[in-house]
Formats: sequence, C-alpha cells, structure tokens
Amino acid sequence: MANNKRALFQRRRLRVRNKLRKVAAGRPRLSVHRSLKNISAQVIDDVQGRTLAAASTLEPKLGLVGKNNVEASAKIGAEIAQRAKAAGIEEVYLDRGGYLFHGKVKALADAAREGGLKF
Repeated sequence: MANNKRALFQRRRLRVRNKLRKVAAGRPRLSVHRSLKNISAQVIDDVQGRTLAAASTLEPKLGLVGKNNVEASAKIGAEIAQRAKAAGIEEVYLDRGGYLFHGKVKALADAAREGGLKF
C-alpha cells in the first residue's frame, strides 16, 4: 500500500487520467502542471503523442516568471486558449492530474473557457 505523498499523488493522477480517457472521444487533452514556483498547461494529442500548444509562467515574454498564484494561473489559462485556437483546436478535455479542481487549477480552467476552449 502506498503511504507516501508522492505515491498517493501518482495513483490519483493515473486514476483521473484513466477516467478521462474513457470520455475523451478523440479530443486533445489540456494537461495542467503546477509546482511551488510555476504553473504550466499543454494541449496534447495523445494519438500522435505531440504537444499542440503550451503556455507556462517560465516564459519570459509573459512576464510571470516565478509566479504561481491565482492571477498568474488565469493569465496562463487565457494564453493557452489563445494558442490552442491559433492551432485550430476548439474542444479539449481537462486533465487536472492529481491536483484538486480548486484555486489555481480552477482559475486556469475558467480563463481557458472564457478564452473560447470548450470542455
């Protein structure tokens, strides 16, 4: 039985991802990753195994380097929506990983929805 935090997180992430694959219907996956200092999002085509669009607070041109708060998450959500639309992607499914849909992850998702992504 997994008792440490990392192992529990891995199990939760795989459980969420496997449930989402059942309802994916060929849509790309909007994957969210957050660390203590940054947050990033990618739109991934799992069939081809390619990243179609990405945005992160690590990008200097966004001016959010080292920021991991709700406001930065909302800006990343809007940016990923813009880049996905430019790549011709309208519908995705949200892969929150092992993170709760709360706070930063929710702000990113809401901003992506406002930006025109459907999920």
